[in-house]
Amino acid sequence: MSLQAYLQELKKITLLEPEEEQRLWQAYKKQGDLDCRRRLIEQYQPLVFKAAVSWRSDESRVMDIIQEGTVGLIEAAENYDPDRGVAFSLFALHRIRGRILTYIQKEGRHDYVHIDSPLTEDDHQRTLADCLVDSKADVSRQVEHNLLLQQVQQALQRLPAKEKEVLSGVYLEDFEARQMADTLQISISHMYRLQRQGIRRIRGMLSRFMQNK
Repeated sequence: MSLQAYLQELKKITLLEPEEEQRLWQAYKKQGDLDCRRRLIEQYQPLVFKAAVSWRSDESRVMDIIQEGTVGLIEAAENYDPDRGVAFSLFALHRIRGRILTYIQKEGRHDYVHIDSPLTEDDHQRTLADCLVDSKADVSRQVEHNLLLQQVQQALQRLPAKEKEVLSGVYLEDFEARQMADTLQISISHMYRLQRQGIRRIRGMLSRFMQNK
């Protein structure tokens, strides 16, 4: 399927009323109704698109990301417990992002660039988008920016699994701290500790990179 055809399918999706969505979840989880499962997955397909378009690449690779994100959405639907009180959109977005990041890591590619990730803990206003190539910049500046982007991506992928999940959730998925802790089923203090550890590791990796330039 082409990206254009996919977008046309997204336009056909109509939002469910909360009562109807709850009925579908109950029918799927308690009665095993696969038609309800299909409708719920279709309902939340825009979450996959939202996650996929945050990555800059060509159309064919974006479609690969969408496919992986859809697998994450399906896994989220299968593992979701509507009685826990966590919004499915939050639960699913975390799974979708995780699946996409795992796919990119396995592919070993560094030409996928996320446009909304803050560069540092202290400066949430400056994102990776701010470091994208400026057509007016000289060649040396462009090369420097591209190298920095690559190093940030590589540093994130080298983090321990839990730290990577926390940083991806907080900085790439816009999760609130409490939502992130609930999604990972850990305490809020543990979540903050993983966040601090991950940031320190990334800063250390980037510091070594800058010293070796």
